[in-house]
Amino acid sequence: MLHISLVAEKLGALWGFPVTNSLLTAWVTMLVLVLLSVIGTRRLSLVPSNAQSVAEFVVGGLYDFFGQISGPRYIRRFFPLLASLFLFIVAANWVGLLPGVGTIGFHHEKETAQHAAVPAAEPVFTPLLRAATADLNMTVGLAIVAVIAIQFFGFAILGRRYSSKFLNFSSPIMFFLGILELISEFSRIISFAFRLFGNIFAGEVLLAVMAFLMPFVVPLPFLFMELFVGFIQALVFSMLTAVFLNVAVLHGEEHA
Repeated sequence: MLHISLVAEKLGALWGFPVTNSLLTAWVTMLVLVLLSVIGTRRLSLVPSNAQSVAEFVVGGLYDFFGQISGPRYIRRFFPLLASLFLFIVAANWVGLLPGVGTIGFHHEKETAQHAAVPAAEPVFTPLLRAATADLNMTVGLAIVAVIAIQFFGFAILGRRYSSKFLNFSSPIMFFLGILELISEFSRIISFAFRLFGNIFAGEVLLAVMAFLMPFVVPLPFLFMELFVGFIQALVFSMLTAVFLNVAVLHGEEHA
């Protein structure tokens, strides 16, 4: 039976905190990233092992890429945030494409609004795992982290000068532009969140439909396409964060 749900399904609760299948996948993704980082860095040496070589290639490539955007002056400060965003998002996107994600789960009776289990015509299927970035809550959380980090670095590097971007009483026009800048900062949360969520959820639906209608061979091209889309979306999210970080810092320097 084809299963498509716009929202993440609740699996249970941990100390009163609801645990959904997308949150569980996010924990699995973080665990995988931690294990890979430990494997790649546990025995650092001048003659790198295969695992260390891969880790150096990935980190070095990301450092050079983001360095071209942020410049040599700020890349050391921005890189931990940018690399973390990229690695987590691309890993979460790709974990969501693994066999079993979205298809292995359990059936249960549907709950009513009063939380009383009543027999349903057909048991409701709830997958155990769901792509973390196919949940709007996750993408909104990532967007909030990115936007807060942009403001943090703006104030950390420029101090009070950064506030003139939003509060400028030198003229009515500059005051109005400051209000527009403030609205623009909040709108980035929506832009970040829905761009990532829309692309990943649409890919999840596409793969589910193709696998349901024509299983095995036909979905393979779409699977490779989604691997590429997952990489591009992670790159776009982190790259836009780098660009907005640069804009925030350079704005204050221009008005110093």
